[in-house]
Amino acid sequence: MSLANQVLAVNNDLPIRTDRPVHSGKVRSVYWLTEADSRRLIEEKGYDVVSDAPLAIMVISDRISAFDCIWHGEGGMQGVPGKGAALNAISNHWFKLFREQGLADSHILDIPHPFVWIVQKARPVMIEAIGRQYITGSMWRAYAKGERTFCGIELPDGLQKDQPLPELLITPSTKGILQGIPGVPEADDVNVSRKDIRDHYQAFNFRSAEDIERYEELLRDGFEVISTALAKLDQVFVDTKFEFGYVTDRSGTEKLIYMDEVGTPDSSRIWDGAAYRAGKVVEQSKEAFRQLLLNHFPDPDILLNKDRMAERQALAQDNALPQEVLMQVSETYRAIAEKITGTPVELPQNPKAEIIAILRDQYDLIDTNA
Repeated sequence: MSLANQVLAVNNDLPIRTDRPVHSGKVRSVYWLTEADSRRLIEEKGYDVVSDAPLAIMVISDRISAFDCIWHGEGGMQGVPGKGAALNAISNHWFKLFREQGLADSHILDIPHPFVWIVQKARPVMIEAIGRQYITGSMWRAYAKGERTFCGIELPDGLQKDQPLPELLITPSTKGILQGIPGVPEADDVNVSRKDIRDHYQAFNFRSAEDIERYEELLRDGFEVISTALAKLDQVFVDTKFEFGYVTDRSGTEKLIYMDEVGTPDSSRIWDGAAYRAGKVVEQSKEAFRQLLLNHFPDPDILLNKDRMAERQALAQDNALPQEVLMQVSETYRAIAEKITGTPVELPQNPKAEIIAILRDQYDLIDTNA
């Protein structure tokens, strides 16, 4: 079987029984189950949620997104072999560790297949909660131009590129476009300060002002758990994005949980420890792919300048990347997943057929009329 056939690129066309439109993001697609199927699964599987909680099937793909575009390769490769399974495996590992160490639950209720999560509907906190332990990337670029205040936090002069920060910094940005908050532009992914969040916590979907401290605690504790575990593997946890939301358990208790994904090469920077000590940054995350794209095209400003988005989208659409480039990314994702979980990421022969068979035979969720 060709590599192209082992890539799950289109994940919004599965015959999963639903009475709502499929929501398809950059990497994952979400199928909301019917109310009857949600109730049936909660009862049959004993999930710790209220009996009428809406459930969804979340299917990951092997698509790769960078600079807000989806990229593809030669030979019909519409994604990176093994990427989806690697991302899910890493997230599953950290979510399990968080639960075991008493931090918080996640939105995941069940894992029927390496590409699939059964999740409960959460009420999302409208924050991309970013934790930074080193100064690099966009923060370094702004710092090098003279900026010293980040999300209301003052940084000292004299910092060097890629060095550790004085402490773990929480630099939140908006998740989606939030309206009517003084001083916060009505645009996606804009930086906000802790004061912005405290003064308008309800607009950010926090239940109470006290929950701001709770999310910061979960971010710091989660960062520490991952950083400590990676350090034992001689990997440096540089920065990451967390997302949070509220769910209600079987007893009717509302609780703050982790959601989306955690500690993955898509949502984090991870550096090789030995290389870093030798003064070199070797990326074990999607940042390596971003750098590769910046070096691959003659005018990298297209990728960095938001005013050139039309050109950027044309670049991604019209240029099939060399197959070896996507296989290099595949090796990075699969290697770090195996290092973290201790288990190799196997390439499925036909991921879509496998998913359909499992959801049909073990969960009775396939629409036979489709």
